[in-house]
Amino acid sequence: MTHTKENGLWMSGNEAIALGAYEAGVKIASGYPGTPSTEIMENLSRYEGVYTEWAPNEKVGLEVAIGASFAGVRALATMKHVGVNVAADPLFTASYTGVCGGLVIVSADDPEMHSSQNEQDNRNYAFAAKVPMLEPSEPSEAKEMIKLAFELSEDLDTPVILRITTRVSHVKGVVTEGEKTTSKAACGINKMPSKLVMLPAMARQRRNVVEERMQKCRELAETAAFNRIEPGDGKRGFITSGVSYLYVKEAFPEAAVLKLGMCWPLPERKIREFAGMVEELIIVEELDPFLETHIKAMGIVCHGKDCIPNQGELNTAIVREAIEPGSGPELFAPVELPNRPPNMCAGCPHRGIFYNLSRMKVFVSGDIGCYTLGFLPPLSAMDSCVCMGASVSIAHGMAKALGEDGYNKVVSVIGDSTFIHSGITGLINTVYNNSASTLIILDNRITAMTGQQPNPASGYNIKGEAATSLDLEALCRAVGVKHVYKVNPHDVVETRKVLKEAVELREPSVVLSQAPCVLLPEMKARRPVSYFTNQENCVGCMSCIRLGCPALSWNPFAEGEALSRGYRGSQKGLSKIDEILCNDCGQCVSLCKFNAITRAEGKK
Repeated sequence: MTHTKENGLWMSGNEAIALGAYEAGVKIASGYPGTPSTEIMENLSRYEGVYTEWAPNEKVGLEVAIGASFAGVRALATMKHVGVNVAADPLFTASYTGVCGGLVIVSADDPEMHSSQNEQDNRNYAFAAKVPMLEPSEPSEAKEMIKLAFELSEDLDTPVILRITTRVSHVKGVVTEGEKTTSKAACGINKMPSKLVMLPAMARQRRNVVEERMQKCRELAETAAFNRIEPGDGKRGFITSGVSYLYVKEAFPEAAVLKLGMCWPLPERKIREFAGMVEELIIVEELDPFLETHIKAMGIVCHGKDCIPNQGELNTAIVREAIEPGSGPELFAPVELPNRPPNMCAGCPHRGIFYNLSRMKVFVSGDIGCYTLGFLPPLSAMDSCVCMGASVSIAHGMAKALGEDGYNKVVSVIGDSTFIHSGITGLINTVYNNSASTLIILDNRITAMTGQQPNPASGYNIKGEAATSLDLEALCRAVGVKHVYKVNPHDVVETRKVLKEAVELREPSVVLSQAPCVLLPEMKARRPVSYFTNQENCVGCMSCIRLGCPALSWNPFAEGEALSRGYRGSQKGLSKIDEILCNDCGQCVSLCKFNAITRAEGKK
């Protein structure tokens, strides 16, 4: 939501990028949801005249944007940093083909791994793919930089990467609306095989074009306003970019700074000029020594990762303390908040699956999604998690490596959106090479982890319009899976019977766990009839507690309390349901053998 604040708009970085893309005249935008980039597409979809879509994965999203660019319109592809790994194949070749209409790729990096499996530094992609990269420091600059990125893309015949980080994506700032512009290219089909068909002969010619283009980028970097020198006291100078620039300015307001809005290619002459202005040069950047490495390669003496951490997010306190130890970091230290361990929601359909898997002697090859929380206690039912789609292939590889010893000991777990993203090919490989492994598809009808974005199996698109819903059962059978089961994961007991049957097979099998996410609007609108604990019947067996549901709590007896209440034996307490948190899934009911859990309408 955008709010007016004084003479501008109060926007997050992601909202500002969406506004900037709209003002830049973007016609086509495609991406895959991934924190911290998700809200860009969600906000852009609200603007008139822009076609937006959620693609099955980032490779497809970028290829859609490339196609739109070839047709002469401005196009945008959005993804988080690990998504660029998926999209790398078309990215590297698009560097050779160049563009017709402007093409911008947003890479949202995640230092500190707030919601990611690694914290790779995607500035390295700009270097490797030989494309320019811009890096804003705050929302207003992000809005202007994406507009500039489209201009550069068309002027230089190149894709342009806009690198943001979690802090820039989610921080709020005042943004000023601007004029809407249009592409310099003409929309339509223009056949240019020597430019767009990358057979070796043409690719070798375009390779020369890439080098000529990068030289133009280097010259531009020397004079462009986004690479600017801010004079200081002359003793200590900083070269920095992105959100690190704000940390430097707050920690050392008197120091000279070279702010790099284009973090690749670098303005070598300007860097040398700045280095000659200061007595000590320090490079402040998050994650890899990217700037530092290239600046040292110029023969310039500087400090960098010898004092600045190379892991996690920076902040003002870290920067100040790293450079001047003991200089009063408490002045800048962020407020320490109590830890709040993540947990699957009350009523989450995935919980029933992981509860059963935790009681089966199987290796669980997991995947990327909110169901990755099945790793945490008390469920502790996930044994590996590498990247999106990897669960299926890893389970197959393990089963083949173990041979007969691996029979009925390996299963893979994947969400519906992740299965569509990159799990289908793994299943095809499993069937083609006849692996005795079981795949469990957690179909909750939505991409839940990133905030309820639809996917090809959800039945509607990014704008909420009706769309063809992918039939996962038919798909699995079409690729050759003979044994496809459907279960309601809330029926924990029946689900376990099906899982045991599937795992015992000596050929590929799929279990479709089908129940909607409890956070879907239609589920939230349905006022649940919650359960409560009839404590007169509770024997303290803790079967329900082992589900790990946040609506369930364990209340141990105080000393002597059991006897005063008339309890006997080894009972040490009672379970209790928080009726406000309960979402009426009934998983705990299916586990209770003592009629101690009752629906609220029967409460006395």
